[in-house]
Amino acid sequence: MPFRLRHAVIIAAPLALAACATTQQQVSAKEDNLAAAGFIVRPADTTAREAMLHQLPAEHFVERVHGADVHYVYADPLVCNCLYVGSQQAYDQYKLHMEQQRQANEQELTAEMYSDPSWNWGAWGPWEPGYAWGPGRGW
Repeated sequence: MPFRLRHAVIIAAPLALAACATTQQQVSAKEDNLAAAGFIVRPADTTAREAMLHQLPAEHFVERVHGADVHYVYADPLVCNCLYVGSQQAYDQYKLHMEQQRQANEQELTAEMYSDPSWNWGAWGPWEPGYAWGPGRGW
């Protein structure tokens, strides 16, 4: 396999696998991160809890303020049929972790994209400001 094609496969394979992940797998991964950040799992193990769980927006954070306390709730009626409850500290920890994960993924992809020394960016045309991409002159 030519080097360029092999390199393209190395970059594309993880992206293709991520795109193929089911909603259930994506929610499960998110819930693992919630638990690691300090969110507590509350199962919908009664009829009343199940009814309340289904009133919340699925797989979204809802802020609940009670006096001076702020809690964040994440409802999962699909995978675990449960509610994740976390403090402001747990929510901040979760957001920090997700941002660090996003940056790490971005850096990894960037490092992969520029690691081929034989790549010739000049072959792709001018990169100056004001150059219009798309159909038109030169296309």
